[in-house]
Amino acid sequence: MSSHEEHQNHPNNKPPGRKEMSRRQFLTYTLGGASAFMGVGAVLPMIRFAVDPILHKKGEGEFIKVAEESKITGEPQEFHFELKQQDGWYASTATLTAWIRKNERGEIYALSPICKHLGCTVGWNNNKATPDEFHCPCHGARYTKAGKNLAVAPKPLDQYKTKIENGWVYLGDIVSNTEAAKEA
Repeated sequence: MSSHEEHQNHPNNKPPGRKEMSRRQFLTYTLGGASAFMGVGAVLPMIRFAVDPILHKKGEGEFIKVAEESKITGEPQEFHFELKQQDGWYASTATLTAWIRKNERGEIYALSPICKHLGCTVGWNNNKATPDEFHCPCHGARYTKAGKNLAVAPKPLDQYKTKIENGWVYLGDIVSNTEAAKEA
């Protein structure tokens, strides 16, 4: 017998071939891939929901025309204005209030009427026992003309951002009160 025949009949020498996949491996890969695809499909909206607010740039709030500059005095005056809101598909109009006055330097500023104690609405000079003050009818909180807290409330009244343009007072976002800190 020749060496060529011995080489072909030897049981350990198989011709090179491709490795075949068993049924078990095929099912494992298929079910694993389908599960991963469905898992990503379920998790991706949650990730988008969590990250989306971070990706949006916060724009400067809009200013709303509220009152003529010539009508503003040193005495706080109540002005009502409307703010158009869009919440998803629902559009609405909110009526807001601001107390606007000029300080001793002639600068115009506006205060929010929301009490910092429990959120009631304050009024100007509406309590005979404490004249020339903002007074909250709910729990007796009191504030100065500049919105500085005198009794009950833990913080001064909030302030609106203001700008004067073409003889009109425009109000923007609500910010912390800076006018009360100037008051001695």
